[in-house]
Order: sequence, then structure tokens, then C-alpha cells
Amino acid sequence: MDLQKIQTAIKSLGLDGWLFFDFHNRDHLGLKILGIDQKAMATRRWYYFIPASGEPLKLAHRVEPTKLDHLPGKKFSYSSWRELHTNLKELLGKPSKIAIQYSPLNAIPYISIVDGGTVELVKSFGHEIVSSADLVQQFEALLDEKAVKSHFKAGKLIDEILDEAFNEVRKSVRTKKYKTEYEIQQFIGKRFKANHLVTDDLPIVGTNDHPANPHFAPTPKNARKIKPGDMLLIDLWAKLDKPGSIYYDITWCAFVGDDPPEDYVKAFGIVRDARRAGFKFLNERLSAGKQVAGWEVDDVCRNVVRESGYGDYFTHRTGHSIGEEVHGNGANIDNFETQDTRLLVPGCLFSLEPGIYLEGKMGVRSELNVYIDSSNKARVTGREQDELVLIQ
Repeated sequence: MDLQKIQTAIKSLGLDGWLFFDFHNRDHLGLKILGIDQKAMATRRWYYFIPASGEPLKLAHRVEPTKLDHLPGKKFSYSSWRELHTNLKELLGKPSKIAIQYSPLNAIPYISIVDGGTVELVKSFGHEIVSSADLVQQFEALLDEKAVKSHFKAGKLIDEILDEAFNEVRKSVRTKKYKTEYEIQQFIGKRFKANHLVTDDLPIVGTNDHPANPHFAPTPKNARKIKPGDMLLIDLWAKLDKPGSIYYDITWCAFVGDDPPEDYVKAFGIVRDARRAGFKFLNERLSAGKQVAGWEVDDVCRNVVRESGYGDYFTHRTGHSIGEEVHGNGANIDNFETQDTRLLVPGCLFSLEPGIYLEGKMGVRSELNVYIDSSNKARVTGREQDELVLIQ
């Protein structure tokens, strides 16, 4: 933990301090930022307060008195709830503006970790509570050039595995020994393992109307054989099997045959153009030295889909933060499910993945990853799909 850097950030946001609170290792964000073992015993509540200036303060239960000893600052102790309230009030001092892992109206669920009762308790001491979302992004979600190298390495492997998956479908079609969606999913999983990649879940592989459910999961029971005339979507994500590695997450669309349906070609073209429009807007704003937030990029992409007449069928945000978890804790490209007002700054890594989902008919999505480098330039980190893959 870089105390000076954190305090500088707190001051820059016009705040008086940042309060960390945890019970039973619930706040994975705070634990990571403070360097606390997320698997260690944690049976009692603790608090760690970093003021905008001066010495941090900590409050731990006497049953687990050493819980915060590795962190700088003066330690307070408690046993009873009455003593907890008294000491926490003293620790926080006079009424001030304090950030905690909270999001007003649950606008950013990734940040909304501290329970309502704790918010009420801190407010009862006269403090104003604000969201720590910008602080969390800076100290947990931003990636430097060294960290993001693992993302690029994983990306090259995953791009190759995607091609192998399409070839596996191609071979099965030529021999008429058709593979199922589930079999292709399992094939990709085996290739991940062989290439020392890990993932929190296996890929989405779906034909025709199956991907109209954006998170369709093939199983031995629901899987179909992939045959000529089928529309095919593959969404796959993984990272290197090494500590600190960063995910790579893409979605591509294909058609089994050489003459895809006109409405499928049209839908893919719309989501592709929406993706391109979002990236162009982002790069132009950054190149002009202007700030840009996640919600603004979502609006640009969504407007392309809306103006094409498919707005009601784009049923999710345009993109999500990416980190050591495939859904990271930085700014999302979202003004739909939530309004993410966080700025896209150097170190942000996220997906752009507009989609169109027609129930009972088709699901189309085009996804790539974007990294904002140290020069404040947006970079697509892998290949871009420009046209449907034809599996002939």
C-alpha cells in the first residue's frame, strides 16, 4: 500500500478520508488494496481509516488484535458493540466527507459492498458518505504496461484457439460427423488447459436462437449439432495460469456455409459498426486531450444500434472492465444497466461488445478488448472481426 499516493488521491477528490470496513472477508476490493490475505481467519469486524493527511487509524477486535498490524497507523481496540461505536466515532473525528465501498442507489454494484447498517452508523456520527468508486479504480483496477503484458500473451493464444474451434467445426461439417455446441465448448476448454490458460467458466458456444440468451450455456442435454445453414456465436475468455494475470475476452460470429441469411449479415454489420463507432469516439476524445466516461461510449455504440431499429434488442451494457477477474472493478462502458460516470484513463482495460438478441431467432455480438496506455491512447488489444466467418 502506497499511503502517500492514496492520500494524494483522496485530497484530489476533495475528500477528508477513506474508510475501509470488513467482516468475514467480504470486501475483496479493500483486502486487495490493503494487502490483507483474503483467505485468513476473519471472524470479527475491523475498520481502517486513511485521512487525507496525517496518520491512519485502525480499529480491531481484541479476539483478533493483530489483524491490521502490518498497516501503518495508531490502533484502537474494542470488545463490545458499545465500545466499537465509541471508538469508531473517536477514530473518524469531526463530521467530514468520507469515501467507503458504497454506491448511491447501487449504481455500480461492483463497488456496493459495505452494508447499509454500517453506512447508517457512520452517518449517525455526522459524516457525509460518498462512493469510493474512483479510488477503487485507481488503486485496484488500473493496469500498468507490465501487468497488461499477460493480457496480450493470453490474447494471442486465445485467438489461435478460436481459429482451431472454427476449424474443428469445419472438419466436422466436411465429414458430416457434426459436433455439438457442447463438444466445441469442451474442445476449447481442453485447448485452454493445454496452453496453460485458466478461466472462471467455459465458453459460450451457441447456434441460431441459442445465443439470443446472451449467457447461453451449452450442456450435454441442451446442445445441438452444428450443421450447414447454422449461425454460430463463440464467446471465450481466459488468462495465463500465473498469479496476477489479466483476462482476455472476445466474441466472434460465424455462419456454416457460404451464403448467410440477409438479416444475420445485417445484424452483424450493425453491432460491428456500433463497436467501431464507440472506439472511434473514444480515441478522438482522448487524442483531443478531453475526458471521457464509460457511459458516454455506451451511448455512442447504443445509438448506432437504436438508429438501425434494433435498440430494444440490445439488452445489456456495451462493455465491462477487465482485470484479474474477467469482470473487473474499473469503469464499465455503461449507461444502460447503470450509469458509470467513472473516467476512462490510462491503465483502463475493458471490452466493447454491442449485441442484438432476437428471441427465437438469433443472437449476434461482436466483442474486442481496449486498453488505454500510458500515453492516453486507446488500443485494440487483439484482432477485430470485420465480417462474418464463413465455415465452408
